[in-house]
Amino acid sequence: MAAKRHDGAPPDADLTKGVLPSREAVRRFIHAANGRVGKREISRHFGLGPEHRAALRSLLAGLAAEGAAMPAGHRRFTAPHSAGRLPESMVVQVTGTDPDGDAIARPMAWQGDGPPPVIFMAPEPRGRPALAPGERVVARLRPIGGGKYEGRTLKRLTDEPGRILGVYKAGRIIPTDRRAKAEWVVPPGEAGGAEEGEIVLAAPLPAGPHGLKPARVIERLGNMGDARAVSLVVIHTHDIPTVFPPAALAQAEAARAVAVSGCDDLRDLPLVTIDGEDARDFDDAVFAEPTADGFRLVVAIADVAHYVTPGSALDHEAWKRGNSCYFPDRVVPMLPEALSNGWCSLRPREDRGCLFVEIAIDRAGTKRRHRFGRGVMRSAARLTYEQVQAAHEAGGDLGLPLPALYAAFQALLAERARRGTLDLDLPERRVVLDDRGRVAAVAPRPRLDSHRLIEEFMVLANVCAAEELERLRRPCVYRVHAPPSAEKLEGLRGFLRGLDISLPPGDQLHPRDLDAVLRKVAGTEAAALVNEVMLRSQSQAQYDIDNIGHFGLGLARYAHFTSPIRRYADLLVHRALILGLRLGDGGLHDDEIPRLPDSCEHITATERRAALAERDAIDRYLAVFMADKVGTLFSARISGVTRFGLFVTVAGNGASGLVPVSTLPDDFWLHDETAQTLSGRRSGLTFRLAEAVEVRLAEASPVTGGLVFHVMQGMGTATTGRPATGPKLRRESPRRR
Repeated sequence: MAAKRHDGAPPDADLTKGVLPSREAVRRFIHAANGRVGKREISRHFGLGPEHRAALRSLLAGLAAEGAAMPAGHRRFTAPHSAGRLPESMVVQVTGTDPDGDAIARPMAWQGDGPPPVIFMAPEPRGRPALAPGERVVARLRPIGGGKYEGRTLKRLTDEPGRILGVYKAGRIIPTDRRAKAEWVVPPGEAGGAEEGEIVLAAPLPAGPHGLKPARVIERLGNMGDARAVSLVVIHTHDIPTVFPPAALAQAEAARAVAVSGCDDLRDLPLVTIDGEDARDFDDAVFAEPTADGFRLVVAIADVAHYVTPGSALDHEAWKRGNSCYFPDRVVPMLPEALSNGWCSLRPREDRGCLFVEIAIDRAGTKRRHRFGRGVMRSAARLTYEQVQAAHEAGGDLGLPLPALYAAFQALLAERARRGTLDLDLPERRVVLDDRGRVAAVAPRPRLDSHRLIEEFMVLANVCAAEELERLRRPCVYRVHAPPSAEKLEGLRGFLRGLDISLPPGDQLHPRDLDAVLRKVAGTEAAALVNEVMLRSQSQAQYDIDNIGHFGLGLARYAHFTSPIRRYADLLVHRALILGLRLGDGGLHDDEIPRLPDSCEHITATERRAALAERDAIDRYLAVFMADKVGTLFSARISGVTRFGLFVTVAGNGASGLVPVSTLPDDFWLHDETAQTLSGRRSGLTFRLAEAVEVRLAEASPVTGGLVFHVMQGMGTATTGRPATGPKLRRESPRRR
């Protein structure tokens, strides 16, 4: 059977045994090998024949382009170096430019301790376009001391030159990426009609060895002063797909309602959706009622698998995006609007297809049994978190089963407390835009019991999905969260010892032990600091077909089932349940199963890309918001400590920026990574992570989203929130590290 691969391999690889392995399987084989391996060794190990040569060649080229495998001679590969000295040549990716416009790069797939080494790329030969951020090349490396390298391009791996995103001004392009330290010059006739202040996308032109690098404008994206500019910049910076192919749009527009015949009819059950006030995609609904020994819960989830079938144009585009991205002024959805806000959205009083799980819990919140099904439901109401919370606090029910929902929630909370989970107290911020799309306010995001209610219902449904797929012996895309690494845990222990707090030995550590530390310091001056350090000690959650449990939630098995409109992982779990329970069409196809490791790796990457983009958007909106406040003093907390300075976060609006070490009082500054401090040798002045400080806003760049602050400790003080006046009380000389 012809194999349909999402990763670009040709569709002639037979994935039934004798078969092309997944990218992850080949990557693991190369990493486990002692030295170099070639296609012959890989083919022998996986039992491949001549019919797989083209597909294997494409797969290996993809691994090399990602940096997951390094070319090592003629048709041979080796694992990338993860620590120590880099090899003489390897795949690197351009991340920015120095003040002269020359590229700065880092090794691809870096897995060593600490940040990856910095590679200063030599200028490209005369007549070749300069390297731009995002490009990947095979580079010859030469160490230049201090863990840094010089690189020279041997081969470009990207299909076309990189792109420069920036603001066009006076014949130059000012990059929007703060890592790019140099402007690009636009030669006469290459501006493409760009006007002053427009955001443009440009391509590098052949350049000489000296001076600013030239570029040609290839697309005009809008004016930097427009309300939509911030999100546009972020979307292009993080390469987030925004345009659906015509075939995918056509499939979405052709969608129709799910037929009731053959499904469980849940239309008389008063299921309700509870979401944010500005939500438009309602993919989960809940119901609860008391029973003789506890509660009956129903969690119904939009039946996305009915509309997005394996191998379809919609499926390919959903896989490519991996998830939806949420910005203050827009959503970049995983699915076209006809589905995400239409047939897959559980609108009130409209029939919608769903996958549901019916769960019985006892009064203590312990799950007794569950049952999955496929049905048609009709939401009784579209409620908001604030609306539900207000009704509960007033003793009302809105004519809906809200009291039963809250009673079941309290039982689930009790079970969570017995299980022991890690609950970090980290404030979130919400950017509020006015009618013109400009920042009207930045406020803490409320954390209500109604939010926690939905979270507990969703967690329980997700656990049921993982348990059901294990019972059915079907492949499961788990949501896994590893315990802290030994190195990070040792750093955390060292930090806590300074507060006279100890942790059990590493092999006995449980999330309840970390949560006990948080409860111990709650309400004290150390609380913010301990929460920050605890967060930095944690591993990142990811998707995997191999289950290692979820450390943070204290769960042995966990999967994402509840948001298939916005997460491809949930769609895969739906398909596996449909297949295993024989719930009709739209189940997992046989040719999808060998690709699951690749899909897990891909959707983990797209999730992290979305998280970075969403944080980047908020930072840029805040830079615009703060631009007219240069010189003002603010109360802030230190949110990061490095050898090159401090990162601070302003109280109230959450704006974050850098305090360069060169702006600190004149001293020799010592960085203690374990204690998270920066200390002056002569003055004795010490800055600690999460310490409260007073800062003055020195620079705000709406183009890059960057903020620069100066701390006032040791500099004299002024009234917070007012412009700082008078002479500067320090000499701003650079510090040599």
